[in-house]
Amino acid sequence: QVQLVESGGGSVQPGGSLRLSCVASGYTVSSGCMGWFRQALGKEREAVAAFPATTDYQYYTDSVRGRFTISRDNAKNALYLQMNSLALEDTAVYYCAARVARGCPNWPAKERYDYWGQGTQVTVSS
Repeated sequence: QVQLVESGGGSVQPGGSLRLSCVASGYTVSSGCMGWFRQALGKEREAVAAFPATTDYQYYTDSVRGRFTISRDNAKNALYLQMNSLALEDTAVYYCAARVARGCPNWPAKERYDYWGQGTQVTVSS
């Protein structure tokens, strides 16, 4: 049974930083495409970043490129999202997701992910 457990969310002021973690069990983070999604209140869930198993290339949505960094620690079987220069519009529930497939074709498509975490709340407010 695959479980993805996120942590690291919280409240922060604009310009602040947070680091989200996603620890996997029943799934090896180096074996498949993994990503971070977010869903703001009243909005669709959107892709934030993805990291394929086939390459070190990382995918980012335009609104976070240069501010967020996705990474993984194979020894800890964990995926991370370092979020810097947080803005009000980054407020959302953040979800970790994983695919059985190693690559990340059409990486923003949430229906292409096989496993999901329960989410962690990130609130940016002044």
